[in-house]
Amino acid sequence: MVRGSGVRLLARRAGQQHRAAWSTTLAALALTSLLLGAAALSVASVALGQPGVTARAGAPVVVAGNQNTRFTAKPWGSEAETVHAALTERVRVPRAALGVLREVEGVRAAVPDDEFTIRTGAGDPPLPGRSWEAASLTPYGLREGRPPRTPGEVVAGAGLRAGPGQRLAGRRVVGVAEGPGVLYVTATEARRLAGHPSSVDAIGVLAEPGTSTRQLSARVRVALGRARLKDTSAASRAEGDPAGLRVLTGDGRGAAENLGGTPARSALLELLGSVTASLVLVALLVICSLAAQALHQREPELRLLRTIGATPRQLRAAVGREVSRKAAPAALWGALLAVPAFLALHTALVARGARPEGLVLPTPVWMFLLPLGTAALTVGVARLAALLACARVARGRPADSTGGGSGKGRKAAGLILLTAGASSAGTAALQRGEAAAAAAGAAAVTLVIGCALLGPWIAAAAVRLLRGPLRKLGGVGGRLAETYGTADSRRLGAALTPVVLVTAFAGVQLSATATVDDQTSRQAARAVRADLAVTAPGGLPAAALDRLRDTDGVAAVTGLARSTVVLARKETGEPRLERLPALGVTPHGVTATLASDVREGSLAALRPGRIAVGADRARSQGLHPGSTVRIRFGDGAERALRVVAVYERSLALGDFLLSRTELIRHTTDNRLTRVLVATAPGADPARTRAAVQRVLDTTAPGARTGPAGPPTPPRTEGEDAARLISGIAVTAIAALAALTVVSTLRLVQAGRRREFALLRVLGAVRGQLRRMLAAEATVLTLAGLACGAAAAVLPLTALSFALARSLPSLPLSQAAAVVALATAAITAGMLWPIRERTRSR
Repeated sequence: MVRGSGVRLLARRAGQQHRAAWSTTLAALALTSLLLGAAALSVASVALGQPGVTARAGAPVVVAGNQNTRFTAKPWGSEAETVHAALTERVRVPRAALGVLREVEGVRAAVPDDEFTIRTGAGDPPLPGRSWEAASLTPYGLREGRPPRTPGEVVAGAGLRAGPGQRLAGRRVVGVAEGPGVLYVTATEARRLAGHPSSVDAIGVLAEPGTSTRQLSARVRVALGRARLKDTSAASRAEGDPAGLRVLTGDGRGAAENLGGTPARSALLELLGSVTASLVLVALLVICSLAAQALHQREPELRLLRTIGATPRQLRAAVGREVSRKAAPAALWGALLAVPAFLALHTALVARGARPEGLVLPTPVWMFLLPLGTAALTVGVARLAALLACARVARGRPADSTGGGSGKGRKAAGLILLTAGASSAGTAALQRGEAAAAAAGAAAVTLVIGCALLGPWIAAAAVRLLRGPLRKLGGVGGRLAETYGTADSRRLGAALTPVVLVTAFAGVQLSATATVDDQTSRQAARAVRADLAVTAPGGLPAAALDRLRDTDGVAAVTGLARSTVVLARKETGEPRLERLPALGVTPHGVTATLASDVREGSLAALRPGRIAVGADRARSQGLHPGSTVRIRFGDGAERALRVVAVYERSLALGDFLLSRTELIRHTTDNRLTRVLVATAPGADPARTRAAVQRVLDTTAPGARTGPAGPPTPPRTEGEDAARLISGIAVTAIAALAALTVVSTLRLVQAGRRREFALLRVLGAVRGQLRRMLAAEATVLTLAGLACGAAAAVLPLTALSFALARSLPSLPLSQAAAVVALATAAITAGMLWPIRERTRSR
């Protein structure tokens, strides 16, 4: 019987004896710990992120409208749940709140703050503007000159590099202030330029000396509650949706300043959650595969220990100690390297301009301890996987020396998982949006695990299928490969699993993005009938559209506006708030300028109170012409709209088409900056373009006319950051899977040292051994790529049909990169080690 001290000795000696085998797995464990640690740091930084505070940093308290909407529903068989979503358009404060706030004890000043733009009158973009009294909220002081006193005077921010006496936007500069490039005007002029005299964007509250922020905010809340003041969208909010004014302090003030920060943070959190879940799943597969293969190599040794008296508990303890001793240093190295990896990702977001505008991502010191937790998780999973892998030997009788083979239960489980994966893919084809993506992801994972369980049978079938080419091209080496693949298909099947994983994962991730981008580009190329497009950064006056319609050679003119709306719905009984893109158009003549591919109804009936819906959205919601859909605009106002048309090209145009007049009532910026112009049949395009430009020169100086290219597809908040993070995540996880291929194959080769030595003794030369391994690598490459492609194509086809009613697509360069990665990993793991093994006699 082996005593307790002997367990420690066994663990130490086993680690020394199998040092070469462990070296092949430590790199994979270190990379796993690195990726998990970097993911944990990224999630923590985004979770702690807040919209930045700059323009009102000097105001301890900010009063703003409620920039959130909520929806409550009762899921099946449980209590009611409430979900929240951030609003992307400005919810304003009634100007009457100024009088209430100025009477509050401890308030030194209540300063209204509006953000607007000032036309330059030239081809340059408009300049941001604020009232000069709002500069005290930062605070920005004068560097030189004096404050503005008349509507024709401005103070220029230092970022504009203008001095007193110069003219900007048709106004005389009388002073220069600290800070960015902003034009400061008088309070009266700011109220006029903002365009909403009865409300303000926000109110900054300055405190009297001796009044703390906590005291001031409490008093302001009480005063606003007594006055029963609501934000400007209160009358049209959904039932149960809060419309009270918000009193913000600290980092919370940024939510009223950078409206896109909170939605971008939510989108990044969802993406990072998805990436982290995929990473954890891949890490589990990687660690379990390596641990199982490492212990399978040592089954004779473990059975010998059982024969000489080691109990199952002692055997498990020895294996656990050995794994912990080897995995802990590798995991710690990975945890240490996770910090520079996270900082590099943070730097890349800033350098490429992909970090969401206004979103501050903090990095407190305590956060850098998180990789230690992920390192412990890596070691724990490795130990658990090793214990499960040696369970069969530990449970067996000491005298039982049979190695055992793949059982019927494993085969049945693999077939069941393949069936379940195919069923999940079929479910994805019938769903839409998040539900379709979730079902397709589950299908891909299930199919990969099914292929892993059926690996020995797949490997044996591949060898039988390729028997002829192996014998013909490989000669003696091919026959040896055939014999090995048939006799020990379990080892070959274990090497097959990571190949399937890297092929399926990379294929799914790359193809899903490429398919959506390809379909969006195709729809955008066909979505416009107009010949000309007018771009006016400063905005067109309303009269300009009528002048353009009366121009010779012009058949139709359509003004555009983009925004987002929120759709409240239930999914399997659970509440959902989905933010969707919407396009506002001037209905008159829209069919002559836009080719939305209407399938039901007509866009000619589009006007305020009416809406056109994308076909995918209509199918998922059961909508058709005559139906009613309730949407919440970007400022929280809810309205029931009647469906008048269903169209196909929603990837390019957005899920909803509305009357521009109705949409801009609920947008922060209501400037008319883009107009489509269709020329009349038979008109000379060059003369029509010149005539349109002459009209613009007189009504909107600075506006330009050009060819009407494809429309810019709708973009979500934080999309640039999401694409960069997704690309890095796919590359990192593919590298981990490729490293697992190399590690698994090196483990397999380490267990075949006696086989190679015996073949050398029997007369096999190095060339024959190399051809044998080349033949095995060929079988492994072809079988792994085929199974991985099958595991990816089935869910991808279902997802592509659900999202774009098309087949999946993958650029040839990316497909070649996936094949090259798998081939290089197999070559490095199988052919490189044999060089040293065949040098000696």
